[in-house]
Amino acid sequence: MEIGIYGIQFNPKKIRIFQELFNFLNEFKQVNTVSIHAPFLELLKDNIAGVEHYEHFNSIDEVNKFDFMLCLGGDGAILDTLCMVKDSGVPVLGINTGRLGFLSSISTEEVESPLKAVLKGEYSIDARSTLKLGSTSNLFGEDNFALNEVTVQKKDSSSMMIIHAYVDDEYLNSYWADGLIISTPTGSTGYNLSCSGPIIMPGSNVFVITPIAPHNLNVRPLIIPNDKKIKLKLEGRGDEFLVALDSRSTPINSSEELIIQKGEFPMNIVRPQDHSFLSTLRNKLAWGLDSRN
Repeated sequence: MEIGIYGIQFNPKKIRIFQELFNFLNEFKQVNTVSIHAPFLELLKDNIAGVEHYEHFNSIDEVNKFDFMLCLGGDGAILDTLCMVKDSGVPVLGINTGRLGFLSSISTEEVESPLKAVLKGEYSIDARSTLKLGSTSNLFGEDNFALNEVTVQKKDSSSMMIIHAYVDDEYLNSYWADGLIISTPTGSTGYNLSCSGPIIMPGSNVFVITPIAPHNLNVRPLIIPNDKKIKLKLEGRGDEFLVALDSRSTPINSSEELIIQKGEFPMNIVRPQDHSFLSTLRNKLAWGLDSRN
């Protein structure tokens, strides 16, 4: 079994957890090769004993050989992992060394047991749908996809923008707002949730369109089938706005026309057998707990 490891930062407070994880991988007989993303390996070398002997990788061409990609970090790290695995189909298992962690399902307090089960084949794969962004000037090149959401928003803090939205070329609405979020079910617990959008079960074949601080309070999030094409045209007092694919953003001007539709490939997320979306919701959002106690 060959395993790739990806991360975007190293928290010195987690040294013990990281060291125990790598010690476990060294001792687990089914693991033949461990390869670490080269920039992350440089962060680990001065803190974790033994990692300097591991192989390293840099590109999507090297990722294809892995049976799993272990992502060490929070949900932001998993979002970045999408740009590494792309359409390879390599499943990603998140170990949450961050905070909330809806996607990074294994916490640092319980690493060994669920990881051992996964490496023995005791897991499920959640194929999470992605979004694809088309734009007049091909803004993000070949990395024009997102797992959570596509967001357009004003660039400065002075005035709102107007976003003219169409669904399959039929006019939907002109949103007077600070911005607009087009979210997948995976992204529904992210920026969408903080803007009062609905939580959507993974596997639901839908998108949700959620305004950010709309001027008209009767404008509400809208759920649509994910086989629909969304077109956005931008307008505002200024001529520059921002468009973001998950955590990656770039400035755009009002001449850009954005086309958002379902991505051509899913991202495969590993789910240990004793983990579920509903249990994650209850644990992360403290549902069912009496706050008076």
